[in-house]
Order: sequence, then C-alpha cells, then structure tokens
Amino acid sequence: MAIDLDLLLQAYANGIFPMSDARDDPDTFWIEPEFRAIMPLNGFRLSKSLAKTIRQDRFVVTADTAFAQVIATCAESQAGRRDTWINPDIEEAFCRLHQYGHAHSIECWSEGRLVGGLYGLALGRAFFGESMFSREIDASKVALAWLVARLKLGGFELLDCQFMTDHLASLGAIEMTQAAYLKLLEAALTKAVQAASGLALSAPAGVGSGSDWGSLDVALAAGSAVGASSEDFSATGASSPGKRILQALTQTS
Repeated sequence: MAIDLDLLLQAYANGIFPMSDARDDPDTFWIEPEFRAIMPLNGFRLSKSLAKTIRQDRFVVTADTAFAQVIATCAESQAGRRDTWINPDIEEAFCRLHQYGHAHSIECWSEGRLVGGLYGLALGRAFFGESMFSREIDASKVALAWLVARLKLGGFELLDCQFMTDHLASLGAIEMTQAAYLKLLEAALTKAVQAASGLALSAPAGVGSGSDWGSLDVALAAGSAVGASSEDFSATGASSPGKRILQALTQTS
C-alpha cells in the first residue's frame, strides 16, 4: 500500500520514521527509537586521508542527479548486510518526495559510474539522513562530507542520522536520548513545517525556513569560496570544488 506523503512528512516532523524488516517485506513500521544519532555540523571529523581524497577531487560529486538510482542501490544487499529496511513502498514514497523537492541525494561518480552516495529528507532546517552506500573506498564518506558542507552553507541546523554506528561515530556523530533529540528537532523546524495539513507538497523543503539546499550549487557555479554562510563568501583562489568543500568543513558557524 502506498505511503501517504503528508503523513510521512508529519511523522518526520515529530521524530518518527518508517522502516521495514526486509527488502521484500510488504509491511512498513513507524519507529521512534529511545536513542538518536546526529552529526553536529561543526563536528564532522576529517581524517587526513579523507581530506586528501576530497582535496584531490577523486570523485565527481553531484546532488539530485540520480536519486532513484541512489535509493535503489541503498536498498540492495551488500557485503556484510544481507538485507535492508527499504521496501518498495518506502522507496516509492521517497521517489515521490524527491519529485516534490523534499527528498535529496548526493552522488559520487568515478569514470561515469555511480560508486557512492546517500539520500535523505529535508524539512525546515533539518535534514534526515536515511541511507548511504559505497562501492569504492571513501565514496560514502566523501558524499557525507559534501552533505555536511551543503547543509552548513544552506543554513541547516540539524543532521539526523537515526541510529548510531561505528562508521558514523568515527566521523563525529553523537548519540542522545529521543527527548533531547526532539528539542533539537523542534528548534530546527519552522511553524510552516509544523502546521498540520498540506505541509508537504506545495513547496520544496526549506522555503520560508531560512534554509536553502541549493546554496552550495550557486557558490560552486560562481567559483566562490564556500564558507559557513553566504555572508562569508570571498575570493580566495581555491581552484577546485574539493578545496572549497574543505573550506566549509573547517570553518565554524
């Protein structure tokens, strides 16, 4: 059964998200965990090797160019993960949310092949990271780094990672109670997002909320320095997208 999109957005606005027990399980459950993981936008942890990979532009990184392919790949079985929680109903709902401008993806490409990426949902000043994949070393880490830079530049305040993993912890994620998380979520959401009906589909996430998913694209297209906010732009001579991403990650807002 198709998931109602208004209901789905309201669930996220209240700290609840959907999961399934397996890829082929027709049932979708609503999850409100006791503990949540978030990635502090000023706390993303850059190792020397990851910074080098970003600086060298080892991957071509894009946003929202292959959303359906990213979520389909996240839903596939991978080494060490026989099954996933993304059933066809969840996949279909997020593809529809992407069409309305609420769901987004980051893609990493190597020689024209999609080798890493992630996807999630934007509401107000919050971004809910859903899943990521990597088919080359560091590809998913690079995608996450670009996401953090995009959120910082776009005025977002909260990056939700749902459940803590060793991988996320190594990159700077922290865990907190659901009650503490809900306070952060409430602060990150606008009154428009919290309004009951029709939140959803009339305008892309971020409209009227002070956040802008596309600010990074504008900065990169203009060759501007990428700082923590648009007011920080200045000509610095950074010669590559990767170097400008590192600028955003190392600046504090």
